[in-house]
Amino acid sequence: MDHEPPFLKTYSDLFRESQQLISPLVGDTRNYDNKFCCELPLIDLRKLNAEREIKEAARKWGFFQVVNHGIPQELLESLMREEMIQMFHRPFATKCQQHFLNNLSASASGGYRWGNPSATSLRQLSWSEAYHVFLPDIASMDHHTHPRSNLKCFATKATLLAERLAEILGQEVKIKSSYFQENCLPNTCFLRLNRYPVCPVPSKVFGLLPHSDSSFLTLVYQDQVGGLQLMKDGKWCGIKPNPQALLVNIGDLFQAASNGVYKSIKHKVLAAEKEERYSVAYFFSPSYDTVIESHGGGSPSIYRKFSFREYKQQADKDVRELGDKVGLSRFLL
Repeated sequence: MDHEPPFLKTYSDLFRESQQLISPLVGDTRNYDNKFCCELPLIDLRKLNAEREIKEAARKWGFFQVVNHGIPQELLESLMREEMIQMFHRPFATKCQQHFLNNLSASASGGYRWGNPSATSLRQLSWSEAYHVFLPDIASMDHHTHPRSNLKCFATKATLLAERLAEILGQEVKIKSSYFQENCLPNTCFLRLNRYPVCPVPSKVFGLLPHSDSSFLTLVYQDQVGGLQLMKDGKWCGIKPNPQALLVNIGDLFQAASNGVYKSIKHKVLAAEKEERYSVAYFFSPSYDTVIESHGGGSPSIYRKFSFREYKQQADKDVRELGDKVGLSRFLL
């Protein structure tokens, strides 16, 4: 099919090497108990005790689900079943063309991407493709090649939800609501539209590599295929899709800003085995100049003060040199 990225051809050397080596690096990437699924906190945002439950879930889990979140179900389903399929099922050659993204920003973080061009082993390969779209760029997308109405509506409502959640969580650790309003702007927050093609070797590669998010908050809506896992008590556990809920997870920046009160949890996506998988993620992120400072509430600060630019530069350096993001441990006092 002409819309599929050429994974096997492009990474043929890695697959050839994996047949010759007997090493943990080429072992089963799934390494989890199929029966071990997380019962994530499910929070109804209309209930009176929702704020208390949000704070508790952020402390204990770093992940939680919300319903009655203000984003219409029909919008989510249309975006997932129609518009994203339309985008990703265009010819691969078309997706790779620079002009296909029309007037999208020239930021290195924006645009279409797939696989991992710097992978040196199968364990570093993500069997997925994605569009990274900054919020202002949605309006400038070519409507003949990109569906944008539902994207724009989703982004607008996700922004309001993220601001609401950040304000609730910020109150607990003495962060002023104006901090998020001033620093998390439309041109710093972005969407990641994900597709996970069916993989012929799902035990040898990841759908998305294990990682934590470099954001304050991430909102995720996933289809019913499943495959998202998080690390809980030293084990990988699956997250059962809930068609009515949005997933919310704490990012590295909120863990630092909360002085470790809230947890940014490592998570990953399994390679799709029998059916392609879709998800859409909204990243509530600040400008590069934003200063991240631990609000200890009387406790000694765990992390030193740093800018988001400094954090991103360090993370990019670690990925280039070590193959993975080291993260917040680089900024411990």
